[in-house]
Amino acid sequence: MSFKGIVRELMEMKDGLGSLSRRGLEGKHWHSRTRSHIAPDQGSTCESIEQGQWANLPPELLLDIIRRVEGSETSWPARTVVVFCAAVCRSWREVTKEIVQTPECCGRLTFPISLKQPGPHDLPIQCYIKRDRATSTFRLYFGLTPSEDEKDKLLLAARKIRRAMGTDFVVSLVADDFSRASNTYVGKLRSNFLGTKFTIYDSQPPYDAAVKTNSRSTRRFHSKQVSPRVPACNYSIATISYELSVLRTRGPRRLHCSMHTIPVSAIQEGGTAPTPKSFPESFDEKFSPSPGSRGKDPVTNFSSTSLSEPPASILREPLILKNKAPRWHEQLQCWCLNFRGRVTVASVKNFQLVAAVEPHHNVPAAEQEKVILQFGKVGKDIFTMDYRYPLSAFQAFAICLSSFDTKPACE
Repeated sequence: MSFKGIVRELMEMKDGLGSLSRRGLEGKHWHSRTRSHIAPDQGSTCESIEQGQWANLPPELLLDIIRRVEGSETSWPARTVVVFCAAVCRSWREVTKEIVQTPECCGRLTFPISLKQPGPHDLPIQCYIKRDRATSTFRLYFGLTPSEDEKDKLLLAARKIRRAMGTDFVVSLVADDFSRASNTYVGKLRSNFLGTKFTIYDSQPPYDAAVKTNSRSTRRFHSKQVSPRVPACNYSIATISYELSVLRTRGPRRLHCSMHTIPVSAIQEGGTAPTPKSFPESFDEKFSPSPGSRGKDPVTNFSSTSLSEPPASILREPLILKNKAPRWHEQLQCWCLNFRGRVTVASVKNFQLVAAVEPHHNVPAAEQEKVILQFGKVGKDIFTMDYRYPLSAFQAFAICLSSFDTKPACE
């Protein structure tokens, strides 16, 4: 059979493979634009896949097929074929995972774990956010701008939940399930009462390590109530601070982001950022219940002793991001930044983030000027988001969500 014939047959098989991603949950919505087209990275589901005729291909032929598919389908929705390859059977999935590189190396998003891995060093990954005021939801899509056929690929979605002492933004892989008891839960963003300080929480540690048990870090739900893959804990990975406007002077917002899990050495020459390889297969194995903590929302900080031997990079000085200072344009009578055509509407929400480093950090000048994250308005309820190394899509999305919250003390 020719290579094109194999790809064609794989695409014809997609209806039968939809149940792989979220068996009984996402399978029936495989073609829905509100669903993530990135195949979930679940090792437990692979064991239930029936081995068919494709499982007996010679390893050399299988490796060549998947390499050619991965190399030819570099953009969505055509890259769905790579996901289909991972969904054929266990052997195909293992080979596909071995061939597909991280976004840092190839600049492409394929599996859900890609959303928690650092972006590329050179060209940023370009996305856009659509805000729905009626439902207080925000959807992150992959692409330059919304397409006319409205078939863009959903990456992440968030819902804004107002509380007495602040605001929560719950982030999910899908746009119709924001329950923290769901296996689509990714993390959340929480603000203080004034909207000046935000904390980003991840549903999993940003590195592959076990977590020791203590009285303050326990699972939220009883093991019989939810799936064993339900996120059991929230990990504080970053804080975002907006400067107070004491004199109530109008001007651009000033913000600083402290990335607790990304060391400043990540942007030094030869530095690396934490890169999770997969979602934990079973959270229940890493936590034990505590009668006094049931019903609470436990939080784990990476400065605590509850973690078992975190990498040395976690314990080093964290990376600090600051917004790039705009310049005042006399003719236009407004503050301006060069967004390189990606932002077209003036807004107080627009910003660019660069690394805030000191001379002793020995960070190259080019890295200091490099825009790590930029966010801005292009239309009514449409915003662009471009991010790069060392931020992940989830971290960048959470930072951008902080811009949507009301900040009476900053303006």
